[in-house]
Amino acid sequence: MAKQKTVYICSECGYTAAKWLGKCPDCGSWNTLNEEIVSPDVQKPAPKRAPGAGAQALPIGEVPNEAQARLDTGIEELNRVLGGGVVEGSMVLVGGDPGIGKSTLLTQLSANLSAQGTRVLYVSGEESARQIKLRALRLGADKSGFWVLSETDLSLIEDRIEQVSPSVMVIDSIQTMFLPQLASAPGSVSQVRECAARIMNLSKQSGISVFLVGHVTKEGAIAGPRVLEHMVDAVLYFEGERSGQYRLLRAAKNRFGSVNELGMFEMTGEGMREVNNPSELLLSQRTLGESGCAVCASMEGTRPLLTEVQALVTPTIIANPRRMSHGIELSRLLLLLAVLEKRAAITLYNQDVYVNVAGGVSLTEPAADLSVCAAIASSARNIPIESDWVLLGEVGLSGEIRHVNHLERRLNECARLGFKRVLLPKYGLSGIKPPKEITLHPAANLFDALKILGIYNKIK
Repeated sequence: MAKQKTVYICSECGYTAAKWLGKCPDCGSWNTLNEEIVSPDVQKPAPKRAPGAGAQALPIGEVPNEAQARLDTGIEELNRVLGGGVVEGSMVLVGGDPGIGKSTLLTQLSANLSAQGTRVLYVSGEESARQIKLRALRLGADKSGFWVLSETDLSLIEDRIEQVSPSVMVIDSIQTMFLPQLASAPGSVSQVRECAARIMNLSKQSGISVFLVGHVTKEGAIAGPRVLEHMVDAVLYFEGERSGQYRLLRAAKNRFGSVNELGMFEMTGEGMREVNNPSELLLSQRTLGESGCAVCASMEGTRPLLTEVQALVTPTIIANPRRMSHGIELSRLLLLLAVLEKRAAITLYNQDVYVNVAGGVSLTEPAADLSVCAAIASSARNIPIESDWVLLGEVGLSGEIRHVNHLERRLNECARLGFKRVLLPKYGLSGIKPPKEITLHPAANLFDALKILGIYNKIK
């Protein structure tokens, strides 16, 4: 009998080394090489033929132009993030912190699809069938008719798939699945890679739509090799505080739709409840008449989203003032603080600056720059911004305010929520037809914008 061999495999990139190394030579990550035992007597599973292998090459014009059939999940916010529904034969990876609501949402998805006549198989490697039944009872989905399987051996799961013949399948989670042909433990790089490849081949060949639940690391990324994210058709991330009430669902990758869409849910005792009007919800608790608050109109995919940007500027005696942000990238905040000091003469070098986006939303597009600058200036001068203002525009290094896209859609959302005045870039307004209730106030640079808002400071 041949001796077992010990190797060290990087959990980030899959690099294999004969001995332990502190830093992976391939990807440069530290402390990611894990010990695995490889037995020569155990043969690796023979790789299956990739979908489409052996097919003839065709000119692009002769490829059939067939629309992708989609299944309605019964959850409008999930449909939005997926690009309109579940595509036949697609593979979707859902990640998020423990307890964020991944299993709850996928149980509701299974129940809705089963109620429409779609055969769904829910495979769990972390919970027993009885535990899944208890969650289904809490969600009112115990009579929906979807199939439940508690198993971690992928070869046995493939046999059950042939018996049930589902159209949609949920794997909760991919890190618990294993192939007995591999000597490594479940969750290792080799197991995750091989199991995901087997499931992908099964999905593409049989047309089964698969939802994979993925564990996340402490940094918030999907655990395991990055090849897992490259294999799947869509990667969805759940965001939000476990102790909080609201959850945000974003698409980090989507081959069948936009990656900028946002779905919002409220965690209740009966499961995930959709929030169809997130702008009104995010602004419902804002305090009027306080300095350091500004409303921003951002775009999340095709949906305009109105959020409140809050800033607090306080004097400090330490040599290095604090700069903290939540919902805005810290590097972007530091850039805007430099522009405020240089172009608008707002003294901040001896002030602590804290910026927060209410509701736990992350603003990534540059249209939020003007609202961040205005909120900081408002707090620094202790001058409130009137409650009927909405601010949007990108701020450049020379203090100019640059044009933003989807302007009419943002203005219509402002009018729908009762706002009367919008501060926006001076350029790019030709052809824009604002709602009758909205008054536009264009500004060419940051100093002009602060003058329009009443936050006046003479440039030195």
